[in-house]
Amino acid sequence: MLEDSKRLRIFSGNANKPLAEEIAACLGISVGDAFVGHFNNGETQVMIDESVRGTDVFIIQPTCSPVNDHYMELLIMVDALKRASANHITAVIPYYGYARQDRKTRGREPISAKLVANLLTTAGVTRVVTMDLHAGQIQGFFDIPVDHLPGGPILADYITSKELTDLVVVSPDLGGVTRARQLADRLEAPIAIIEKRRPEPGVAEVMNLIGSVEGKNAVLVDDIVDTAGSLTEGAKALERMGAKSVYACCTHGVLSDPAVERINNSNLKELIITNTIPLPKDKHSDKIKVLSVAPLMAEAIIRIFGELSVSKLFDD
Repeated sequence: MLEDSKRLRIFSGNANKPLAEEIAACLGISVGDAFVGHFNNGETQVMIDESVRGTDVFIIQPTCSPVNDHYMELLIMVDALKRASANHITAVIPYYGYARQDRKTRGREPISAKLVANLLTTAGVTRVVTMDLHAGQIQGFFDIPVDHLPGGPILADYITSKELTDLVVVSPDLGGVTRARQLADRLEAPIAIIEKRRPEPGVAEVMNLIGSVEGKNAVLVDDIVDTAGSLTEGAKALERMGAKSVYACCTHGVLSDPAVERINNSNLKELIITNTIPLPKDKHSDKIKVLSVAPLMAEAIIRIFGELSVSKLFDD
């Protein structure tokens, strides 16, 4: 609960209203009164239907599919709130769209993650809160404060509750070793690393395994699961190499088609994700467990609003 809740407002676009309502409930307030829709010609329409003068506003809007529509909603909401004399405008972006376009891999290619950072800052965002960026250095694309929250503790708590023995945490590639090490430290487990190559975009081949999974319960960890091709192939490889069972976890369940079909037909016992991205009813599965990030987000908002340390959340 907040002592000075009159100065704090929570608003939401259309990307994940249930998450915004859950965060607001954790704070003991209601989501602000606003209309976010479209004109007949397809342009985004925003109307803020309550006073925000002098308030600290937090907009809950993961930029998931349709990514461009949700970014436009966020940008136009920010402009509306700025023109309505809001004191501070914090964009709470649990899932940061375009994060995988964070560098040039060949000539004449954009760095879209930087472009989006520029757009948000120019629109009037004064602070960004996000979770598990695909590349941590994206924080440096902003010239405003960025609070980068970890999803690992939420995933680790759930895995611990399953009371699995002989755990090994597996990174699906060499780039995810740091993420796997952080989860393994929380679970007090060793790590293994899958070495793979990509002969073409969207295709991954497992070449080797660094470490041992024989006779162990393996937990594959990643930041994003998109089409689940690499994930399910990795799970098959771990089983071939002697793993007793294979689980997987990630913060952002993008789950583009045919991800759910692949997961249902795989040897994965369970895929653990969070609700940074809403899971549509047609993608619900007995193999997919969704954990809520609302309590963590709410605590971060309380700390930002009260000008307290957010990094304490990482320590706890």
